[in-house]
Amino acid sequence: MIITEENTVAEVVADNIKTAHIFKKYGIDFCCGGGITIDKACEKNAVNYEALMSDLEKVDEAPKAYNYNSWKLDFLIDHILNVHHTYVEESIPLIIQYANRVAKVHGHHYSEVIEINKLFTEVANELASHLKKEELILFPYIKKMIALKKEGGKVARPPFETVNNPVRMMEEEHETAGDIFKEIARLTNNYTPPEGACNTFRALYAKLDEFEQDLHQHIHLENNILHVKAKQLEQELELS
Repeated sequence: MIITEENTVAEVVADNIKTAHIFKKYGIDFCCGGGITIDKACEKNAVNYEALMSDLEKVDEAPKAYNYNSWKLDFLIDHILNVHHTYVEESIPLIIQYANRVAKVHGHHYSEVIEINKLFTEVANELASHLKKEELILFPYIKKMIALKKEGGKVARPPFETVNNPVRMMEEEHETAGDIFKEIARLTNNYTPPEGACNTFRALYAKLDEFEQDLHQHIHLENNILHVKAKQLEQELELS
């Protein structure tokens, strides 16, 4: 579908549910109030039309494939922070808004959405704590080891004794988050909304699906590349 200013918001979202998140970002109602044209919606909500259209046009851009294993460790950490941590922090409030609304409006008929709301709130709280532990403890220690290797210095033994300990904790928390999303996927029938579901209902399932895919990539980069190389790096250095 080629989007123009004459298309209604509802038409665009019906054609591609991913665009719902763009309209939500700009404060445009895509559900009950989606029957107006994009042009009118921008005027009504004081939204820059060109900026909105630019985001809508990029909604289906495929991510590039990278050889993450070849990246320097500090660059990989920055990528995880800038891409995956930022994605989680930006997506959680949006999904919580969707989940709360769908549970309130449709929970009487689709009881699973109430459980989905609870499960996502649980995993959101766990991830918020998890990201901070990485940002404040694990990642700075790995970057310190990288710097000391370049300088030829010795690494002071950290309060947690060895990188293996925070790594083990992070991987246990990864497993917990993964298990919660397996249950969310089961409850949503692999993110398939019921027949005739409203746009907010559909947007919730689409965003949960996207979130789980990002989480899998995020965990892969840490468990299978970052953590493995951090342990190897620590073994190469002399802890004092």
